[in-house]
Amino acid sequence: MAGRAADSTVLAGARVVLPTGTVEDGRVTVESTRISGSAPEGARIIDLAGHWVVPGFVDMHNHGGGGASFTSGTVDEVLTGIRTHREHGTTTMVASTVTGEMDFLARRAGVLSELVEQGDLAGIHFEGPFISPCRKGAHSEELLRDPDPADVRKLLDAARGTARMFTLATELPGGIDSVRLLAEHGVIAAIGHTDATYEQTVEAIDAGATVATHLFNAMPPLAHRDPGPIAALLEDDRITVELINDGTHLHPAVLELAYRHKGAGRVALITDAMDAAGFGDGSYDLGPLAVEVKDGVARLVEGGSIAGSTLTLDTAFRRAVTLDGIPVEDAVRSISANPARLLGVYDRVGSLEAGKDADLVVLDEDFVLKGVMRRGEWIIEPKTA
Repeated sequence: MAGRAADSTVLAGARVVLPTGTVEDGRVTVESTRISGSAPEGARIIDLAGHWVVPGFVDMHNHGGGGASFTSGTVDEVLTGIRTHREHGTTTMVASTVTGEMDFLARRAGVLSELVEQGDLAGIHFEGPFISPCRKGAHSEELLRDPDPADVRKLLDAARGTARMFTLATELPGGIDSVRLLAEHGVIAAIGHTDATYEQTVEAIDAGATVATHLFNAMPPLAHRDPGPIAALLEDDRITVELINDGTHLHPAVLELAYRHKGAGRVALITDAMDAAGFGDGSYDLGPLAVEVKDGVARLVEGGSIAGSTLTLDTAFRRAVTLDGIPVEDAVRSISANPARLLGVYDRVGSLEAGKDADLVVLDEDFVLKGVMRRGEWIIEPKTA
């Protein structure tokens, strides 16, 4: 059935990044909430010459933003965080928790699952409590526990089918069995906050783990006689690696190393954002722990460990293509298509294709965000001459 002109918009003249490559002087037609293959006569035309149009960003690891926490905030506060990240191009996101008491996490899953069911979130990521005290990062050590499959199942049940990922230190007792349990339920088992050896990591991958939680961070460094988890995660094509490209978590040479070994098809750029993302410096809480954000870097008040990031994905994308030399098409795969596939939503989002949700980002020639559309509605409408 042909669309109505009143419901149709054509974005014309931009460089459009499609799964097959970049189209110069491209066109994207939006009908109502979706991308269309053709435009009806009389459709509104927006001239975006000198701009890029890329798919909406997909963040599979995010703890909050706009001064609001996904880990402990009310529904309205969580929605504030979601809106903040949407204004920075993230049209699809997962809400990540941090370590807490099991009953608290189960209640938290109940709150967040409602937002998944109504379409505001793409799922829940449980980061902790099943992680190593040796690599706890910004997690409360006294609340950590081994990944007992019974506890993992409790959180799965509490999430009512909306859990998308668990980060596990798979070398701990119950770790391998929990990986198998998650794989059976179609939930991502991610290796992270781990002190595993190379051999233990290979065992977890063979059991069904498919993601490395913020590779290089919160795990043993690569060593020539003790390669640890990093070598195993980099070499295996079954693993997609998360990277936090904020200039603090990773040196540019390390980012290049990951891209060189994994290829753009196995990298997911994430934020690991906490409340201060899109908000500013100051004092915050990350779960039960106090955090101080100074010059955009979040650290625990006690101990000084990095406590997530204040990153937004438009900044991660711009850094990737302007500072790190990542081809635009590869950056798009890493920030949209790859996480969408992992989350099981690539049939709806993650690329600019007819029939998919009209989720897109408009960038100028310097890759500065100028417009964001989600499901056919402008969150930020680009100013055109």
